[in-house]
Amino acid sequence: MTTAVAAPFRFFSLRVVRTRRLGPSLVRITFAGPDLAHFHSQGRDQSLSLFLPHPGQHEPAVPIELGDGWWQGWRELPDDVRAVMRSYTLRSLRRDALGDTAEIDIDFVLHGVEPGAAVPAGPASRWASRAAAGDRVRLLGPAVADNRAIRFRPPEDTDLVLLWGDETALPAVSSILESLPAGTRARVWLEVHHAGTVQDLATAADAEITWLLRDERTVAEGPLALDALRAARLPAAQHPYVWIAGESGRVKQLRRHFVGERGIDRRRVTFVGYWRQGLSGGYSGSIGT
Repeated sequence: MTTAVAAPFRFFSLRVVRTRRLGPSLVRITFAGPDLAHFHSQGRDQSLSLFLPHPGQHEPAVPIELGDGWWQGWRELPDDVRAVMRSYTLRSLRRDALGDTAEIDIDFVLHGVEPGAAVPAGPASRWASRAAAGDRVRLLGPAVADNRAIRFRPPEDTDLVLLWGDETALPAVSSILESLPAGTRARVWLEVHHAGTVQDLATAADAEITWLLRDERTVAEGPLALDALRAARLPAAQHPYVWIAGESGRVKQLRRHFVGERGIDRRRVTFVGYWRQGLSGGYSGSIGT
């Protein structure tokens, strides 16, 4: 059973189809289900709310039968019953030739699942690291392609796209790059913790992509991203557009750089905090804590 929530969003009942490791801390999980016939998105940085079961549960507990009252009903469930909710970015949507069958991919960054991890994994990381074909989830996602959960919206006069993201923003950056028309000038910085996370990103744009490898010891305080951006020589542009997403403290720092030091109109800067250092839960891009 599916229940419309607040258009343009609705619930989708899905099952895991397969999983694939993309790097030391990144796993791609593919979901499918008949409900995806009603799933629509223009991609880019489309965000989704994913509901996961606790260990031992057959499916996540979300009272979708309450319609618009699902949120209050979900909040009132006991902690050990209420489905784990995290926000992620849609990586890709595929349909067959007739449009009858669809799959979606979501990339999860895993933290704390490795042996000897300083910080133990949260419930979403634990679930993603063990996910197997047939596992059930619920997803709150778009029934309308152009919806308010897409934040990447460069003005029509944009002549240079500037992107920065950490590992949690990698799915969004990848999808954004795939959406850019041929000839679009773009400069991209991606900050990751493992060299194994570095990958080839497909795009028709004139994109220069810089990977920044961060040492674990400097994750909280290191100025790696800011130093790299300050040192960068940007192409001349009359109407640049900036999109920044990842750890909220770093995002604010980089926004100040683009607006205060680069002089870019703040109205042309989109910034999204996917997570906060030292905390888990809430909106997480693909962090999966």
